[in-house]
Amino acid sequence: MDYTPHTSDDVREMLQIIGAGSLDDLFSDIPEAFRLNRFLRLPAALSELEVSEMMRGKAGLNAVQSMTLTGAGAYHHYIPAVVGHVISRSEFYTAYTPYQAEISQGILQAIYEYQTMIARLTGMQVANASMYDGASAMAEAAVLAGKTLKRDKIILCRSIHPEYREVVSTYCWANGYDVVEIPYLDSGQLDASALAAVVDKKTAAVLVQSPNFFGVIEDIGAIEPMVHSCGALLVAGFTDATSLGILKPAGEVGADIAVGEGQSFGNPMNYGGPYLGIFAGTDKLLRKIPGRLSGATIDQSGQRGFVLTLQAREQHIRRERATSNICTNEALCALAAAVYLTSLGKNLPDLAKLNVYKAHYLRKQLLSLDGWKPVFSGPVYNEFVLRCPDPSLINRRLREEGIVGGYEPASDYPELDNTLLLCATELLRKEDMDNVVSIVSG
Repeated sequence: MDYTPHTSDDVREMLQIIGAGSLDDLFSDIPEAFRLNRFLRLPAALSELEVSEMMRGKAGLNAVQSMTLTGAGAYHHYIPAVVGHVISRSEFYTAYTPYQAEISQGILQAIYEYQTMIARLTGMQVANASMYDGASAMAEAAVLAGKTLKRDKIILCRSIHPEYREVVSTYCWANGYDVVEIPYLDSGQLDASALAAVVDKKTAAVLVQSPNFFGVIEDIGAIEPMVHSCGALLVAGFTDATSLGILKPAGEVGADIAVGEGQSFGNPMNYGGPYLGIFAGTDKLLRKIPGRLSGATIDQSGQRGFVLTLQAREQHIRRERATSNICTNEALCALAAAVYLTSLGKNLPDLAKLNVYKAHYLRKQLLSLDGWKPVFSGPVYNEFVLRCPDPSLINRRLREEGIVGGYEPASDYPELDNTLLLCATELLRKEDMDNVVSIVSG
C-alpha cells in the first residue's frame, strides 16, 4: 500500500470538520503523564542485512527461563509438533472467517470437530465455535442466564480466578445485574452454607470453578440441587483444560453451562494471548449460546457438508434478541486445540494423571522443608497454595537459576499473605522438582 501523506491543508480541513483545534486535541483523553513528548530514538535507515543482524543481537539479550512453576490461568504443557504443522498451513493461517460457507468447508469442518470434542469432554450436548478467552466465556454465561431467566442476580465464588471475577463483574455492571460473592472454606472450596443463604428466586446463575484458582477441586454435584431448586442455572468453570481428561464432566454433575480457558490444548504461553474460551451447554440453551455454531448437513447432491448452523449474535438477529455482541471466534486457537486433542486421543486421561502425580510430588517435597505449610485441605489437580517464609525472596532465588517461580496470591487475596501458588505439569521431571526444592531450602 502506497504511503499518502496529508498536506497541512488536508489536516486543517479534517480538524475543522470534526471540531478539533489541533492534532493534540485528539489525544486529550490520555493523561499528560502517559504521553511521549519526544521523538522516538530510532537509528538511521539500515539495509535488510543490517536490520536482521541488529534484531538477532536484541533477541540474544532475552532471558529465556528453563522451566516455570507458575500456573494461575496460563499453563506450560508440551505441544506436539503436528499442532504447529497443521495450523501453519496457509489455508488455515491466513483465512479470516467462514462467512461464505460454500468456500470455507475446511474451516467449518475443523470448527465442527472442535465443537464435538469439547461437547464430549464437558458432557454437554452442544459447544460453540469458541470465545475470546475463559474469562469472557464465564461472563457471557452469566449474561445468558440473566437474559434467559429475566433475573438480575449473579452469584460467584471467591475461589474463582480473580481476573474471571473482574470480567464477570464488568459484564454484570453493564447489564444492571447484582453480583454476590460467596467465600471459600479452609478446604479452599466454596462455602455451601453461605451459598444456601443467598441463592433465591432472583438468582439467574451460580458460578463455580473446578479446579478453582487455588487448584482445588470443587464438589459441583453437591450444590446442584440447591441451585436448580431455585430455578437458577449452574455454570461450571475450570482453569487448566487438561483437567477435563480426569475429572467428571460438568454435564454429568448437573451443570447447565461449562466454561473455561482452552489455552492448555495446544496453545503456547504467549504473554496472555491470544487464548481460547471454551463454552458448552445443554441443548435447551442451544438458541441462546453466544457466538457461532458449525453444523453438518447434506447438500443437494447428497454429499456431506458443513454450514454455520446458528448465530445468536447481534449482527444476524434483532439486536434486542441477541444474547451477546461477540462477533467472532478464536478459530486458529480452536484449530490448535482440535489438532492437540486429536493427537492425544485417549491418552488425555494419562496426561492428566501425570499432572496430578507431579504436583503432589512437588507439594510433598516442599512441605518437608522448615517453614512450609499447607494452606488448603481440599484435593488439588496440578497446582496448590503453600505458606512459606518469604515468597518474594524464593521467587528471586528461582529466577536467578533460570526458573519462573510461583504466583503470589496476596495481591488478589490479602488474607493469603506469605503464600505461593505453584504449578507442576507433565513438563517437569523429578530431577527438576528436586532441584527446585534444593534451591528454596536455603
